[in-house]
Amino acid sequence: MSSLAKAVIAWQLQHGRHDLPWQNTTNPYHIWVSEIMLQQTQVSTVFDYYTRFIARFPDVASLANATQEEVLQQWSGLGYYSRARNLHHAAHTIVNDFSGVFPSKFDDIQSLSGIGRSTAAAIVAFAFNQPQPIMDGNVKRVFTRYFLLEGYPGLSSIQKKLWQLAESNMPIKNVATYTQGLMDLGATLCTRSKPNCDYCPLNSNCEALKQNRINELPTPKPRKISPAKKITMLIFLYGNEVMLEKRPPDGIWGGLWSFPEIDIHQIATGFAIQRFGLEVEVLEPLANINHVFTHFKLQITPQPLQVIRKNKQANQAGCIWLSVDDAIGAAIPTPVRKILQTLCVV
Repeated sequence: MSSLAKAVIAWQLQHGRHDLPWQNTTNPYHIWVSEIMLQQTQVSTVFDYYTRFIARFPDVASLANATQEEVLQQWSGLGYYSRARNLHHAAHTIVNDFSGVFPSKFDDIQSLSGIGRSTAAAIVAFAFNQPQPIMDGNVKRVFTRYFLLEGYPGLSSIQKKLWQLAESNMPIKNVATYTQGLMDLGATLCTRSKPNCDYCPLNSNCEALKQNRINELPTPKPRKISPAKKITMLIFLYGNEVMLEKRPPDGIWGGLWSFPEIDIHQIATGFAIQRFGLEVEVLEPLANINHVFTHFKLQITPQPLQVIRKNKQANQAGCIWLSVDDAIGAAIPTPVRKILQTLCVV
């Protein structure tokens, strides 16, 4: 066992996290759900979502039997909605191809929708005590500093080196403890900013610490200006009801309910009558909302429209009319929820 692995295991047993909602279980389904939720999302944010999701879908069968709408509703607000769609799809695969039993083989788990090498490794480590190296953001940070590995971790050449280091330091015993320890170390001590090196169990051999280069690593991603997009969201108001439109299954907010969108140069009244058969009166716009995605920034202008008259076309497939309160509880993106909450206080 490497000196790194020994130090991480000893530290985790004494100082690591032991009371997270998804810990102290070997249930692969629960572990899988938590690992998917934790992708690109902070632990504190996941707490309530995980608890509600497991309460609503306690096992693979209940998740597979649910509609995508029900799954997205439980995921609403957590972001990166392809994760929820992949969970749902993978649950169907487990029911159809594995007789409803979560697979225990690493390759089988990795074949499921939305599960990559590192996520599959975490599942087999925590559920089945199988030694497979992980490589999430926390581990990358620990390894690049400890081994003084320069270069942006997103580059394939750097990724290859990181995986080689992960493989060479992977212990055969105490697999779950070591895996959790790496995650905890990166999350609590070897943090992105203001790392607490004095209490780190790896500080005596950390090359970046020796050379006073902790703050330089991991090497940042080369700066790139994120493109900006501007849209207008149309808020059709009819009594206490608003209209929501089902988004396409793929792409941004795929499968969620949202307000109809138009380009900022389009005329809202003309679009309303042509697309939905709605005669409307334009009201004062609400304050703009800025929403940041991974690859671009979105500026949303919420435009309320008072519906004067609607015909049958307004009840077409893919559209629903809900009270504001019911709409807030639907499977909607975060910006739409913010707009609806604004309507409650206007």
